[in-house]
Amino acid sequence: MKEEIFSQLRDALFFFEIEKARELAEKVVELGIDPVEALEEGLAKPLREVGNRFETGEAFITELIASAEVMEAGSEILNKEIVRRGANRESVGKFLIGTVKGDIHSIGKNIVATLLIASGFEVIDLGTDVPTWTFVEKVKELEPDILGLSALMTTTMVKQKEIIGALMDLGLRSSVKIIVGGAPVTKEWVEAIGADAAGFDAGSAVQKALSLMGDT
Repeated sequence: MKEEIFSQLRDALFFFEIEKARELAEKVVELGIDPVEALEEGLAKPLREVGNRFETGEAFITELIASAEVMEAGSEILNKEIVRRGANRESVGKFLIGTVKGDIHSIGKNIVATLLIASGFEVIDLGTDVPTWTFVEKVKELEPDILGLSALMTTTMVKQKEIIGALMDLGLRSSVKIIVGGAPVTKEWVEAIGADAAGFDAGSAVQKALSLMGDT
């Protein structure tokens, strides 16, 4: 029964069936199946597979987005059960992510966040249009291992530099690794602002994060 449900969850993700994923996640809870195992085997692994296919050009961005939405739907239910049980999914690290002030683009950030969760990170998503001092305060409060700063416009990417500068001024820069991402970001920009790495697409962002955590 367990393996059959996991297989159906995988199919729901591969065929972009959001409601089916919700129904199956609820069935996992109803039958008392381990929600951590269901999340990993039924949703996280297949999403990583879609992400890998996207990286090699075998899947389209629309397929990656749709698959990520399925995982979000199913994982919302499973995560509640994980918390209720007091169970823990082994965490690779804590990742704080958000889109900088003045920028409301969210699709790329959301895909990265979902792939990070699929790869074992605890992700705190601050959303879009996030003020510089909110990032700084959350770094101080939450003590993440990695901070991800997304900016999709040349007019807003300067906020990435501003945030790093603010962290330096307060002596917090050495406490967190920083990955910047977004269409206008270049290797030269990463070096100029003192970031640790850049995610030029969702897959590379996750790989850089794992590398910074010493997992690859």
